[in-house]
Amino acid sequence: MSSHRLQETSLRYFLEVVRGGSLTEAATRLNVSASAISRQVAMLEELLGVPLFERRPRGMAPSAAGELLAAHARRGALEAERVVSDIQGLQGLQRGHVRIACSSGFANEFLPQAIVAFRALHPGIQFELEACDPADVTEAVLLGDADIGLTYSRAAVKGVRVSHRQAASVFALMRPDHPLAKQRSVTLAQMLPFPIGLSGPDTTVRQLFDVACSNRAVVFEPALVSNRFEALASFVLHGGGLAIAGEITVRERVRRGELHAAEIRERGMRARSVELQTLAGRTLPEVVRAFLDFLCKALPAPSTQ
Repeated sequence: MSSHRLQETSLRYFLEVVRGGSLTEAATRLNVSASAISRQVAMLEELLGVPLFERRPRGMAPSAAGELLAAHARRGALEAERVVSDIQGLQGLQRGHVRIACSSGFANEFLPQAIVAFRALHPGIQFELEACDPADVTEAVLLGDADIGLTYSRAAVKGVRVSHRQAASVFALMRPDHPLAKQRSVTLAQMLPFPIGLSGPDTTVRQLFDVACSNRAVVFEPALVSNRFEALASFVLHGGGLAIAGEITVRERVRRGELHAAEIRERGMRARSVELQTLAGRTLPEVVRAFLDFLCKALPAPSTQ
């Protein structure tokens, strides 16, 4: 068969089934009937002569052939987006769209502030920002659902290009009038007497903290556990005690004098990195490249302690 017979509509429907894991989910996203999507998938399978999905009781998973076709379809879709974006940008960065996936802490202040600053220079650029778990950020980049990923990483991931990487230690957060607020760094032993609020166990900051506690045979009984950083920050600001976070998450609050951040001085607390991720092998649209460069310059800025 000739590659031109892989029609655009068929590939678009096929990709939505891959993303959603079922005909029903794909039909909802595309606002078409499930039978129409099924016919397009069946046509592709007939053209290629192989099954593209494994039909399971609770959905559909791409076969080995389906994975290959999905990778081809994603590359084609991303290249088409790049061409359209670059055509729109022939008059300079006047129009364009940037999709960002990030770990939740970056969505509090850092990325909104960066977007506002970038739009002050290029007001026609639109942004889409989704906060999710670190692994889901990388997955969004790999699937082409995000142009840029900003996340914490502890290991290299195949298929991801890292445009910027920097060490990301764990900091103890406190009010400026806290007894430890005169310290630029603290140990777990110094933190132990005080109530503490912690993020959930699925976050890298909590994972590093738990490993350090295990190494020191120190046990914290948190006064609060929350998956929302704003809840932890409010806990600290209202006098509840300490919390933990990465420096970038609290950079602006520290600069404004609302919080004090002291690096936790324990072995292994720097065993993660902040990464700006894009899809390896992809030619990025000009507007995405411009914002990526903007973030690379903004991330290393020192905080005011």
